[in-house]
Amino acid sequence: MSIAAILANPASGKDIRRLVAHGSVFDNQEKVRMVRRLILGMERAGVTKILFMPDSYAIVPRALNSISPSIPVEAVEMPIRGNQTDTTVAAGLMETLGAKCLVVLGGDGTSRAACKGTLAVPLLPLSTGTNNVFPFMGEATVAGLAAGLVASGRLPREKCCYRSCMFDVLLNDEVVDMALVDAAVYDDVFFASKAVWHMEKVPQLFLTRCAADAIGLSSIGGQLQAIRPEEPRGLALKLGGGSPVMVTAPIAPGMFADVPISGITEMAPGEIFPVSTNPGLIALDGEREVEIPSGAHAGIRLNTEGPMVVDVRETMALAREECVFRQPS
Repeated sequence: MSIAAILANPASGKDIRRLVAHGSVFDNQEKVRMVRRLILGMERAGVTKILFMPDSYAIVPRALNSISPSIPVEAVEMPIRGNQTDTTVAAGLMETLGAKCLVVLGGDGTSRAACKGTLAVPLLPLSTGTNNVFPFMGEATVAGLAAGLVASGRLPREKCCYRSCMFDVLLNDEVVDMALVDAAVYDDVFFASKAVWHMEKVPQLFLTRCAADAIGLSSIGGQLQAIRPEEPRGLALKLGGGSPVMVTAPIAPGMFADVPISGITEMAPGEIFPVSTNPGLIALDGEREVEIPSGAHAGIRLNTEGPMVVDVRETMALAREECVFRQPS
């Protein structure tokens, strides 16, 4: 049986950056329409069963109200807590139940939560969040086809996916969390709304990828270097101080910051970069998550064994080459 899975986060696209910046609200009804197209694409690609994460809005059941797929679409049995642990728990259960590809609807934080549940199953992240660097913006119909081709084994996953880097977050030499895109040291002790937009409180920034056309904190590094997600290197930046370089970057939708850069260091895999702030916080993929207690020591380490990510464009190009959707009439 070829099994694909859907994790749709009903809370993505609604955080405080709609108030402090100019982000758009991504409503749940649009997620319902996306899921509908995902299911139809997966079915056409050869998936024989679809699992989904239950949620308070019932995104997938609502999607099924107007379509009748010929394959079973089933919820995984789990409690609904209404926070990111739902995504983490669901991803782990889906791996156990035999899912071969996970489609995640959300932002960077939702993708990170899924990866905390499993790194063994290929991930196809579709953007429905705020500062989206890890997920991609794309048509759900085609994403469903690509996910279905990987899940069904009709195309080899090693040719359809790339291995993304990630960060290990260490506290007193123990790994306590992870990040997919960025880790920002925050000189404060309050989690508050979690989102980061006061750059004067960020003395250090670590990036697994950099692109000039990115948004969010990784856009700062994107004005300095280009680093693809599969490249085995990262970038460590020191901000503030007597800075020889000033970078202007879009750190949130419609919000720009002039960020002084006082140090630029390339990160090699396995090397631990110490965090200089104590006490303080570490924001992971744009949200304050890890507390650094007074007297503790923290560090960031580049890990090349991050998630396998489905490249939709490469997958569909390979499908063309292999004549997956073409037969003689």
